[in-house]
Amino acid sequence: MNTRPFGPEKRLVSEVGLGTWQIGGSWGSVDEKTAMEILHTAASEGITFFDTADVYGNGRSEQFIGKFLRTHADNLFVATKLGRGSDPGWPENFSRKNIIKHTEASLKRLGLDHLNLTQLHCIPKEVLSEGAVFDTLRDLQHQGKIEHFGASVETVEEGLLCLEQEGLASLQVIFNIFRQKPIRELFAKAKEKNVSIIARVPLASGLLTGKMRATTTFAENDHRNYNRDGASFNVGETFAGIPFETGVALADELSTLKPEGMTLSQMALRWILDFDAVTVVIPGASRPDQVKANASISQLPPLDEGLHAKIQEFYENKVAQHIRGAY
Repeated sequence: MNTRPFGPEKRLVSEVGLGTWQIGGSWGSVDEKTAMEILHTAASEGITFFDTADVYGNGRSEQFIGKFLRTHADNLFVATKLGRGSDPGWPENFSRKNIIKHTEASLKRLGLDHLNLTQLHCIPKEVLSEGAVFDTLRDLQHQGKIEHFGASVETVEEGLLCLEQEGLASLQVIFNIFRQKPIRELFAKAKEKNVSIIARVPLASGLLTGKMRATTTFAENDHRNYNRDGASFNVGETFAGIPFETGVALADELSTLKPEGMTLSQMALRWILDFDAVTVVIPGASRPDQVKANASISQLPPLDEGLHAKIQEFYENKVAQHIRGAY
């Protein structure tokens, strides 16, 4: 597993991380045994960056990671998030009192005395603009409760607002072949500020595996069912904001560009790692074999310049027009 430097202190983390939304049980059906197997497999494959959030399964994901850390704490970097939980909910979650409360709760579930990274979890733009939340995070950092702070954002505009804040270590953004706007509007500024990019939704909720069909169905509690049109949260979190049937057709067309011997998933993840502004990509997994497949991307060679040009052209001419929601 190759590593990349994280944030201003340049701590090395695995360039392929593990997103743990699935093991929280917020959607899908990952039981505790499978969740622990996923975490163990990730560590054995050299993955050191685990991304979670207090809202994933209402703390279930953090609890699983906390149990795992009791025997595998060495060299692991745990990034959590706060702000989207239901207690007390928006906008009260972002008061000084509640940011501290949520941080203490995450520390307890994870069994840690400090967090490697805490991230504001897709909070309203006006809260970011006002800036008091960052003062609270800096205070928690000075107290030793957190090492680093960052933000998980929905739009480039929100990302740029965060980059104005002193001490910001990272930005987590939706970034994949179907969602390329950050390349031209965010990456250079982040590099200038020594702010790490964490790439989430790298396979566009599974569209970029090339395994879905227009007839594919999802469980009632799966966001790919109830949020495909943005009914519950930002539509970009589901299928990168592209209508499902359209996304299936686009993925099929995109697959004709993949190099011989490479799957669409491999091409899509390798494409992300070819951008040096990206510190870590965080695909999720509901099975251990998916973790192994994702980790193997680190050993693939970069895509050639000609293929990058074709993928950019494909995005501009075929994909961009279909993206919905704030971006």
